[in-house]
Amino acid sequence: MSGTLNKVILIGNLGDDVKMHYFENKNCIGRFPIATSENYVNKQTGERVTNTEWHNIIVRNKAAEICEKYLKKGDKIYIEGRIKTRKWTDDKGTERYSTEIQCVDFTFLTPKNENNAPSAAPSSNLATSPKPATTKVDITPPDDADVVPF
Repeated sequence: MSGTLNKVILIGNLGDDVKMHYFENKNCIGRFPIATSENYVNKQTGERVTNTEWHNIIVRNKAAEICEKYLKKGDKIYIEGRIKTRKWTDDKGTERYSTEIQCVDFTFLTPKNENNAPSAAPSSNLATSPKPATTKVDITPPDDADVVPF
């Protein structure tokens, strides 16, 4: 197998507001955590169990500015991106690692009221032409689904 794929699709809720970082070259990044949860009933105890995973999301430039403007803690969002692991050395000289999702596309899933934003939330790839606040993701395989691309 010669090809590889690094793709992540998440639907979750923001755990905090978007934190912006600006650079001298007028570029910027936005960072925010989202939570995804799994619910099930423990067969032995009959208790309802919830497991929550936290994902660190990175968005860049215009997409980051759109996220900062329209998103707040608790909002639901659809994210497409890729996993990236960063390595750095902390103040004590210890090597540290951070795994993040670099966002390539997103859709806001929480409807906004008329005071805060337009009734349709923008998507990163069509910032001037908004999508509906709730987007149904088409997961039907294409006609050539049995053809392996690599």
